[in-house]
Amino acid sequence: MSNLSPESKVYLEGFNEMPAMHTMEARAVREMMTQAPLVEVELAAVANVEDRLISVGDAEIKARIYTPEGSGPFPLFIYYHGGGWVIGDLEMVDPSCRMIANKTGSVVVSVDYRLSPEYKYPVPFNDSYEALKWVHENAVDLNGDPSNIIVGGDSAGGNLSAAVALRSRDENGPNISAQILIYPVTNLSYDTPSYKQFQKGYGLDKELMVWFVDHYVRDEDDKKDKYAAPLVAKDLNNLPPAFVITAENDVLRDEGHAYAKRLKEAGVKVDTFLEEGLVHGYFTNMAVFQERIKGTISKIEKFLSKNNHRIDNT
Repeated sequence: MSNLSPESKVYLEGFNEMPAMHTMEARAVREMMTQAPLVEVELAAVANVEDRLISVGDAEIKARIYTPEGSGPFPLFIYYHGGGWVIGDLEMVDPSCRMIANKTGSVVVSVDYRLSPEYKYPVPFNDSYEALKWVHENAVDLNGDPSNIIVGGDSAGGNLSAAVALRSRDENGPNISAQILIYPVTNLSYDTPSYKQFQKGYGLDKELMVWFVDHYVRDEDDKKDKYAAPLVAKDLNNLPPAFVITAENDVLRDEGHAYAKRLKEAGVKVDTFLEEGLVHGYFTNMAVFQERIKGTISKIEKFLSKNNHRIDNT
């Protein structure tokens, strides 16, 4: 039997009233999301919020930069939003990013990478890596410390964070001091026990996950690419310290645990935490899960502090 928190039950009641996303076109799903009634949540005040453009080849993507109170230079926390590489935007993660900036004392750079299926793999991944390079190159201008760059994100954003860390290691790119993986997608095979247990009725259904992946990848070979599915990477040595956070009632739970286990076996410093009673998607739903989000971010702050990634500006 599943163990659902009261907040999760409220969230699922609303989620399950929506049309099944996996039966819709991607643009229709995005339109449905934008037309959903706005639920006002209290936004944490930060010292400054600014939108900037990042060049990615012959295109540009937007990034939103949150600067906390203090003198800096601050750690730089690059955040990649979730949404199955198909939906999601800067607004969806705005409340959580504000809270991260304040609690961790970091400049948070939230990245609006291009979405699938209009831009299939590897475009969203390449955008994410270009954002890392841009942050490193512009660290001083951002009042950030180029030697203290953290990557993190939820769901597809956790996938992109892990993949960016792999590529930066492979290509001797910017040094990453930590990776924060919140219920990350690490494999594209849908065959774990948690996929069987939570395949229907828990928000991120198996059918919906298949829909997301089919929109993201070009072909079956992409599913075996380590930058699309980090768990299939043969070598996980020399990667940044990782904090892997999973939700108890989530199809992605077991592959998050599997990735943490393989990182540990490769000698990477890893902490894990299972958020009991919660479901996929909680981290960016401030209207329902505010206290649990605060709790998760407190755990992130402790992880970063323990690993000397936080600057105390008090």
